[in-house]
Amino acid sequence: MLRPASAALLLTLSLIGCADDRRAERLKAAGPNPTLEKLMTVADAKAGARLFGTCAACHTSSAGGPDTGGPNLHGIYGQPIGQHSARFGYTAALRAKGGNWDDKALDAWIANPQRFVPGTKMQFSGIPDPLARADLIAYLRSLSD
Repeated sequence: MLRPASAALLLTLSLIGCADDRRAERLKAAGPNPTLEKLMTVADAKAGARLFGTCAACHTSSAGGPDTGGPNLHGIYGQPIGQHSARFGYTAALRAKGGNWDDKALDAWIANPQRFVPGTKMQFSGIPDPLARADLIAYLRSLSD
């Protein structure tokens, strides 16, 4: 049985090709077997904003927006993991993770939150597509003041 967030993700991923007619061109520019660093050079924050629609089931992204099922993600890029919002009840596992939300940490988290932080309460299976993750990271970067 699919969780609502997983079902929404599948629908969103199925529409990625329709919403991004430059996808093949961007993948070609990133080269064969591209690293995260290469993918970030072709990442599209607008495509990431469209993908964030799935995340919006639990997260807000406007400056000063409320925490809902998950913390508000405005300005999260570069912030300490598990400490961005003083109002949100992060799990002990996430608070203990250490580090900051940079490209590498966000990529691992978006790919599979439970693998990145065993014990997280985030009910999301992850995004398997590396370019989609890079696009979402580019969008989250754009939310930093």
